[in-house]
Amino acid sequence: MELREVPLTFSREKRSRPRYVLLYAILNLLALAFARQVFAGEITLETIIRPTPTPTRTARSWVEEARAHFEAGNLQEAIEAYRAALALEPTNGRLWAELTRTLVYSSALLTNDAARHERLKEAVEAANQAVNYAPNDSMAHAMRAFALDWLATNPLTSPDQREALLAQAETTAAQARLLDPTNGYALAYYAEILLDQQNFVQAYEEARNAVEQAPELMDTHRVYATVLEANGRYLSAIQEYKEAIRRAPNLTFLYLRVGFNYRHLAGKAQSKAARQEYYELARTYFAQAIRINERLGVVDPVPYIAISKTYVQEGEFFAAALNAEKALILDPADPLTYAQLGVIYIKSRNYEGSIPVLQCAVEGCGPEVSGQILNEIRGKFNLEPVDNPPEVEPLPLTNTTVAYYYLQYASVLAALNVCDRALPILAQVEALYGSDPVIANIVAENRNICRLLQQRSTPQPTPRATGTPTPTPAR
Repeated sequence: MELREVPLTFSREKRSRPRYVLLYAILNLLALAFARQVFAGEITLETIIRPTPTPTRTARSWVEEARAHFEAGNLQEAIEAYRAALALEPTNGRLWAELTRTLVYSSALLTNDAARHERLKEAVEAANQAVNYAPNDSMAHAMRAFALDWLATNPLTSPDQREALLAQAETTAAQARLLDPTNGYALAYYAEILLDQQNFVQAYEEARNAVEQAPELMDTHRVYATVLEANGRYLSAIQEYKEAIRRAPNLTFLYLRVGFNYRHLAGKAQSKAARQEYYELARTYFAQAIRINERLGVVDPVPYIAISKTYVQEGEFFAAALNAEKALILDPADPLTYAQLGVIYIKSRNYEGSIPVLQCAVEGCGPEVSGQILNEIRGKFNLEPVDNPPEVEPLPLTNTTVAYYYLQYASVLAALNVCDRALPILAQVEALYGSDPVIANIVAENRNICRLLQQRSTPQPTPRATGTPTPTPAR
């Protein structure tokens, strides 16, 4: 290879570069324009460092968030996300249907009939929107049937309304099945409606068919479990509820249903060992519901009430009272929790302590009474006194609450000779349930107790002396 000598050059030939000249001119003009805007106040430091506006979220984004919250068990957050999606797509019938299902299931997490009744009415309104915007969608009709059925079975729904709502639910479920015979939700909800219509045989067949057709759905297993439970097949119901939990592991009401069924089995157990095992299993599932709520930051007193009732059934009233008191700390305005705590006090023979608690449940109470109760309870757990005690509204008098009125509150008042408060309660119960022979007898017994106690406490007049007075013997 030949190497040639190449002279080394240390200077470049000067050339004209018009492109660079043009670029420098443009940059100078931009700099001058920027400086002019700064001096004019059109550009400030705040506008320079202000972040880029966040793009508006899409309805799909909100729906994905709602579904994630539902799977996590946080149904209230799911409801809010669905409503945000519907604000962007208000005519989307399928979204209204998904909201309906979430509203119905969220009612199972509320603590009293009144709150559940209001939530279920919201669900029916959402379902009506779903059917209105998607009249040919099987899912919209299925969710409407679901909402109507649960509203029909709420204790605050009158018997006439119940029958009408169940009839509407059955018709709507039939329409959902007609539009899509393979819709597992429609099949399951139809079985649940049949169960609530006391059609046990057909409900069982339809629920079993729903599970066979759509075994992947939580709803089919839940409904089948409900039907089995209604037929007293508690072990089979537990297995189906567990299948539902496998598909929705963060829905606490499913754990509560398992616990309730174990508690039923405990009550029927023939041996002490089996009974104790079932009670322990019941408490385990209730405690699991508490752990899920704590993880989600959900304030829910219901699992504590469930544990409390389990201890009552075992005769462990001290432990029962502690759990009911924890429930009251979590929800200090719920009259049903006051009622259940009052019953526990009665069973533990704390009759005087039960009166103010049951007063809040049956008659309602102001901050003075509720504050006294709550601060005494909070002191047991080394908690600070409550700053703003709540106003507690009374429980509505229904077939599920009437026992708190006459069997607990009025009976204790009568036994303690506080008849001026007992008799109006008894009259209120008699006006609505006087045709029930059992209730009528208890009302009559309590009135008789009051009458006897009043006679004993009334001073008898001293009889007047007649005829010639007997002289007092001399001492």
